[in-house]
Amino acid sequence: MGAILLLEDGRTFEGEAFGAVTTRVGEAVFHTAMTGYQEVLTDPSFAEQIVTMTAPHVGNTGVNLDDPESERVWAAGYVVRQLSRAPSSWRSEGGLHQYLKAHGVPGLQGIDTRALVRHIRDRGAMKCVVSTDGTSPGELRERLDAWPGMVGRNLAAEVCTRDAYVLCDPPDAKLRVTLVDGGVKKNILRLLEATGVYVRVHPITDPAEAWVDGSDVVFFSNGPGDPAASATIVGEVAKAIEARPCVGICLGHQLLALGLGASTYKLPFGHRGGNQPVRDERTGRVEITSQNHGFAVDRESLLATGAEVTHTHLNDHTISGFWHREKGVFAVQYHPEAAPGPHDSRGLVQQFLDFAAEHACR
Repeated sequence: MGAILLLEDGRTFEGEAFGAVTTRVGEAVFHTAMTGYQEVLTDPSFAEQIVTMTAPHVGNTGVNLDDPESERVWAAGYVVRQLSRAPSSWRSEGGLHQYLKAHGVPGLQGIDTRALVRHIRDRGAMKCVVSTDGTSPGELRERLDAWPGMVGRNLAAEVCTRDAYVLCDPPDAKLRVTLVDGGVKKNILRLLEATGVYVRVHPITDPAEAWVDGSDVVFFSNGPGDPAASATIVGEVAKAIEARPCVGICLGHQLLALGLGASTYKLPFGHRGGNQPVRDERTGRVEITSQNHGFAVDRESLLATGAEVTHTHLNDHTISGFWHREKGVFAVQYHPEAAPGPHDSRGLVQQFLDFAAEHACR
């Protein structure tokens, strides 16, 4: 069956359909990881995004029940150069085609993904629509024009847990952590649990009083959407900063910067992949990191708050990490849980906890 991808600027790509027979609208982005497509698809940070993989062959290892980073596929659509319809792995429990079909997500293969990625790099991330059900070009354009885009979208409130819950309560825990869920991935929870701390998870829609009650540190997770979209959430983050040491990753990094009084802006095409070079300004060490975000923190406004830049993205020199030692805030723009991605930054979770413990004792 044929399939079509229509971009906001009118460029089209036609190929072969796989996955669900449907039409979905989202933001056209690309991801540079060579592996880990199941983790990408199930990362809540990809909500309402149509993801193109730069790796030419996708689906080789199938899918399984262990690798998902959440309980569903969040990506709105999936585009690959060539789909493997005969996966080969001892861990495989099914194929990518059937997996996307079960989750209602359309796929498109057989197009020149290099051309699409170069177009996004040149023109910037933009609205797009993927259709595998024969919807007419006129209706596709109508649906594309009606979609609101990413700027101003508080998607974190849509993907977070509905109710607070205790993840782990070890009897000898030396630190009590509240994880504020704006689209948390399972591997972040696994890494926190492995440190032996008490962890309680709260939705990002809860008030700051709920986050800080009985906790030693507030940990803000990754998530989708525009970090500045909700003045209410930013206001609650500011309250949490005044009450407890706070740490964060990805969306959490952006929210903490906003809570300090800095500003954020939309990147031309974002950072999405497992090969993002970051320099730790404290040590000069360079790590290859996993990142997935379309917004960044404005440097000048952040420095005006008294914060210090701790990490720099070496491709475009955007801020990849900062701390405010007086207020007890430490955050990075990348994903130390690296699912998928390299493990260079796994030790950062413990750095977060050590930083928080130090400031909690002041």
